[in-house]
Amino acid sequence: MNETFDVVVVGAGPVGLMLACELALGGAQVLVVERLTEIDPTVKAGAINVPTAQAFYRRGLLPDLVEQQTALLSRMAGFARPGGGANSRPPFVGHFAGIMIDSTLIDFDDPAFANLGPAADAWLVPQQAVETILAARAAELGVTVWRGVELAGFDDDGDGVDIRLGDNTIRAHWLVGCDGGRSTVRKQAGFDFPGLDPEITGYQAVVEMTGAEELRSGWNATGTGIYVHGPMPGRIGVMVPDGPHADRTAPITAAELQEKLRYVSGVPVVITAVHTATRYTDNTRQVPDYRSGRILLAGDAAHVHSPYGGQGLNLGVGDAVNLGWKLAGVVTGRLPEAVLDTYTAERHPIGAWVLEWTRAQIGVMRTDPRSRALRGVMTELLATRDGATTIFKKIAGVLHRYDLGPGPDLVGAAAPDIELTDGTRLGDHQRTGRVVLLDLADDPALRAVAEPWAGPVRVVTAKAVDPQPFTALLVRPDGHVAWAADDSGTEGLPAALTRWAGDRP
Repeated sequence: MNETFDVVVVGAGPVGLMLACELALGGAQVLVVERLTEIDPTVKAGAINVPTAQAFYRRGLLPDLVEQQTALLSRMAGFARPGGGANSRPPFVGHFAGIMIDSTLIDFDDPAFANLGPAADAWLVPQQAVETILAARAAELGVTVWRGVELAGFDDDGDGVDIRLGDNTIRAHWLVGCDGGRSTVRKQAGFDFPGLDPEITGYQAVVEMTGAEELRSGWNATGTGIYVHGPMPGRIGVMVPDGPHADRTAPITAAELQEKLRYVSGVPVVITAVHTATRYTDNTRQVPDYRSGRILLAGDAAHVHSPYGGQGLNLGVGDAVNLGWKLAGVVTGRLPEAVLDTYTAERHPIGAWVLEWTRAQIGVMRTDPRSRALRGVMTELLATRDGATTIFKKIAGVLHRYDLGPGPDLVGAAAPDIELTDGTRLGDHQRTGRVVLLDLADDPALRAVAEPWAGPVRVVTAKAVDPQPFTALLVRPDGHVAWAADDSGTEGLPAALTRWAGDRP
């Protein structure tokens, strides 16, 4: 045993890398171990939601998201709208069970879309691009990443964790499993993982094929399943409601993909090459508690579900953003260990909602007559302004909030990205990962209360460009409002500061 770290993160996907970045920003010494030697090129999530984009924006990474989105739009333009140009915005903003949601139907004047800031326009960013951005960010923050290293086992002795990586054993105060749906950390730590068994097999792939001109672009429901064509050349998806594959680990061949695509689409395509391919199911499970001793889980290690609606990447990043600053506070001594109890309390309900959301979509995607009738009803609803707006608000994640106790309605919600008269926005003041106290009333009493927390809390005194229904906000590092005032009072502020920034230094 020759090395010691505050935290070892298993898994260098977007969840593990985001967690590592948040930990390092909070002052923790972190090691990330990953069995793969490079970023997995397999087709995965194709977009991010508002909370994910805002998490990147708060850390100064919005330009990277915009660059990746512009590149993707350019590739999509050549497939779906020849001559459309790199800046042409797709006419759809997502889907529910493969039923596309027309962007022109969304009521963007709905209060849920207010004050989202510039991050709301950066959403069409695929998972590999997210990983690329985070890998660069981790390197910038000095995070140690060991690739090509597989976890062999670990022992939690109550004071720390001995972690076996091949022939090497290292010591950490905490171990976090971000190692996917088949998580070794979850299994070896003995977490319960209740849920529902799968009913379908799905495929996502990028291929070369002939006969594709007869395939309809987008999502298509047929009498035998659902298939997807595009939005980039060669990208296909197939869902067959015939139960799980006998061996999900078996290689995916061109013949298998061709058979499934022909079966569902009725088009005699010939697949000549497979660039990337993956299988998935609608297996839905969630651990009851995201922590066991000094072992924690995040992302798919804590919850699995079908990929429909693109919620998995976003759910995992949300876990990482919620956990990172709290765990960093614990290992640096700023926060008590009890703050980790709020991780499960806050994230488990959102994970449970995502599981229900994906289960509902499977119900609409089945091929039996009752499910097809339900699909017809949902198609009609999504063709209305109210229906499209309601579903999109769910998909976009703008309704996510935590139960942080009594207070104004804003407490527990994501902080509005207020534009300030000094030319900045609230999000510009969150790059260091500290708690932010926004003082819009230039209140000396407010600043006096916060003064003892000058280290972990950044006080921003400024005027808002537009009138606001509050005079001050206390915003946690993850962007959620922990305290708000609608007058010049400070009642409840000391308790909120103590809870989220620690005892008075």
